[in-house]
Amino acid sequence: MTSKITSLSLLERLCQSPDDQAWNRFAAIYQPLIRKWLKTHSRSESDMDDIVQDVLLTVFNKLNQFEHSQRTGAFRAWLRTTTVNRLRLMWRQKRPVSETDEGAFLGALEQLADSQSPLSLQWDREHDAHVAEQLLIQMETEFSPATWQAFRRQVVEGVSARETAQAMELSVNAVLIAKSRVLKRLRELSQGLLD
Repeated sequence: MTSKITSLSLLERLCQSPDDQAWNRFAAIYQPLIRKWLKTHSRSESDMDDIVQDVLLTVFNKLNQFEHSQRTGAFRAWLRTTTVNRLRLMWRQKRPVSETDEGAFLGALEQLADSQSPLSLQWDREHDAHVAEQLLIQMETEFSPATWQAFRRQVVEGVSARETAQAMELSVNAVLIAKSRVLKRLRELSQGLLD
């Protein structure tokens, strides 16, 4: 099956030779995640739309300055910092009407800025789960239905290789190979985004 998604990691592609397809993939992955996180910190849909657009534009303009430190979560931490900085900028421009709102907002920003805070750790977990889910959605068409089903039964549903093989009338080796192929592709696509 011909791959619609290049094996070059998305971050490398965006830094080395960005194109509309790569940016559209990036936005499809990250726009819903950023939007979800902003729901608790913006007062209106308009504010939220503006901040999401601002975060994505900042990433677009500054991604070539991002240097992956080879530490797990380097990009996710950079994106979190970028989001916090955009929220701070919005805060300076549009202060909330009450001191209670101000305290809650600034407290949340401080927690997000601290990589070890419960809120940052929650960001990390939600980021990784969301990105993996979005990449799986994007790559499903790269595999035959049987390969995809064997993978899903084992990894998502937690069915053993033997039970999957019996249900699908395949060899255990075939379902293990299917799982391995999909996971290998997921690792390729998530390079830099999750590691």
